[in-house]
Amino acid sequence: MESPEIGRSIVAGGIATNYHDVGKGRPVVFIHGSGPGVTAWANWRLNLPVISERARVIAPDVVGFGYTERPADGKYSMKRWTEHLIAFVDALELEEFDLVGNSFGGAMAIALAVALGTRVRRLVLMGSVGVQFEVTEGLDRAWGYEPSLKGMRSLLDLFAYDKSLISDELAELRYKASIRPGFQEAFSAMFPAPRENGIAELATPPEKIAQITSRTLIMHGREDRIIPMSNSLKLFELIKDAQLHLFGKCGHWTQIEHKDTFNELVGDFITQD
Repeated sequence: MESPEIGRSIVAGGIATNYHDVGKGRPVVFIHGSGPGVTAWANWRLNLPVISERARVIAPDVVGFGYTERPADGKYSMKRWTEHLIAFVDALELEEFDLVGNSFGGAMAIALAVALGTRVRRLVLMGSVGVQFEVTEGLDRAWGYEPSLKGMRSLLDLFAYDKSLISDELAELRYKASIRPGFQEAFSAMFPAPRENGIAELATPPEKIAQITSRTLIMHGREDRIIPMSNSLKLFELIKDAQLHLFGKCGHWTQIEHKDTFNELVGDFITQD
């Protein structure tokens, strides 16, 4: 049986890109995070089916991740990722769309909002990177992941506030995902030590963020051990037309730990005129 993580395919900037495209209405592009073995479907599986009842939801595997083609040179950068995503929305002929970015995906969403201006109508940032911050132990361990079932289990424990969400079955599933051919090789090339360089690479200058005109919803888990809540406070201060929603009893997985509230908030936000 084919994996639900494999959706449609389109060539974007010369790269065969795996993506999901469901629902009708205003297009909303969901950009996943950077965890080991991540795919768009693994990241958004509890959200796409619900939000697609209110909009057209589109979720690509960013170049280097999941089932999207990997570049032959094995090199990754903010420039390569953003160019791929811009080529992706152009290939789909999306003139105006909303963006939802999780963590690493938040950094991409910020960069696209700056680059594309009014084409980005609404912006949702969840546990977002994109500003400078000190490396957390959680992020260091996530970006430095070396494949093992035990390592994946301990890493997943860092992501969720509610440890009951982390089963042996989930750890095994995510571990197996991280060792698919090409996955770990690409992942280990993305954010080598020192991790500060990766954070700097993903950051957009504050003065550029302050120029974002898209109406913006910012969300963060108070107990996030991967990306500090202070990131979202900085973004809230910088983006003029922004609102901020903080979740207590929540780690880095707002879209999973508080899926119903997340889906309702995002669904309401993107359907407003």
